[in-house]
Amino acid sequence: MNILRKLEYMKNGLDLSIIIPLYNEQDSILSLHKKIKHAMSKLKMSCEIVFVDDGSTDRSLERLKALQRKDKSIRIIVLRKNFGQSAAINAGFSNAKGNVLIVIDADLQNDPEDIPRLLAKMDEGYDVVSGWRDKRQDPLSKTVPSRISNWLHRKLTGLDIHDSGCSLKAYKKESVNDLELYGEMHRYIPALIAIRGFKIGEIKVKHNKREYGKSKYGIDRLLKGFLDLLYIRFLMKYGSRPLHFFGLLGLFQIILGVLIGVVKVWDLYRKYLNTGQFVQFGPLLLFSGFLIIIGILFVIFGFLAELTIRIYYSRSQTKGYIIREILQ
Repeated sequence: MNILRKLEYMKNGLDLSIIIPLYNEQDSILSLHKKIKHAMSKLKMSCEIVFVDDGSTDRSLERLKALQRKDKSIRIIVLRKNFGQSAAINAGFSNAKGNVLIVIDADLQNDPEDIPRLLAKMDEGYDVVSGWRDKRQDPLSKTVPSRISNWLHRKLTGLDIHDSGCSLKAYKKESVNDLELYGEMHRYIPALIAIRGFKIGEIKVKHNKREYGKSKYGIDRLLKGFLDLLYIRFLMKYGSRPLHFFGLLGLFQIILGVLIGVVKVWDLYRKYLNTGQFVQFGPLLLFSGFLIIIGILFVIFGFLAELTIRIYYSRSQTKGYIIREILQ
């Protein structure tokens, strides 16, 4: 750890918060705690361990309470029900006291020994360091959908992260301030942070076979994650100017509708000149009118979305920018 960061930690208090979202992981808690304490003994940093119990129905909470009586560095956040991993991580972010936040899974597939390596990479000037499970110890039913998801993630966000689904990540506290997570958006936290101008890094980390319990991952999470990814893509490109998206889409439909209408009217006029009789308009001309009306509605919706964004920024404390530093 460099001297400047040491001084910053001494000024601001607690160095590190290790956030562990868990749901029905009673068999792995003791082993995980032991591994974390061993890894932290090498760093000589002040640290808290924040367990977020996401509505477990087994003995997870009971074992956490017993562990807390022995280790005062443990804090436990208990959610009222199973809200999902994104909500659990969000609760951890909001309540953590450390200057750097480490998120790690509770199932022992992430290795706490990689935590010092994440911090060393952060010392190179990164605000977030993401783990990359280069050699995954998972069945094809998990690795194949994950590869598809990661490919889509890179294409849609432009962020060169190989493994967006790896929970093991290190964050500077300021990078996750005011960050709201829901759905399957925990997989795309680096992309959400990159929108705000923070620097993202990545290192290869170990990945172990699951020893206890069973995976909560399913194909439905891939589909939900894809929808969240589309939202993030929209947020990255048009989040502050929704009129550009809806307006362009509306103008395209209006222009297309007008062109179809002009061609159809010209065709009807030619037939009238040849036959001397009026010809029925037909469905194509109706479709032209439909496109124009829908296009106008899209433009109006874009204006309303733009007004909503402007009202949000003017009435809240949130600004459309983040200052990195001020040089005087």
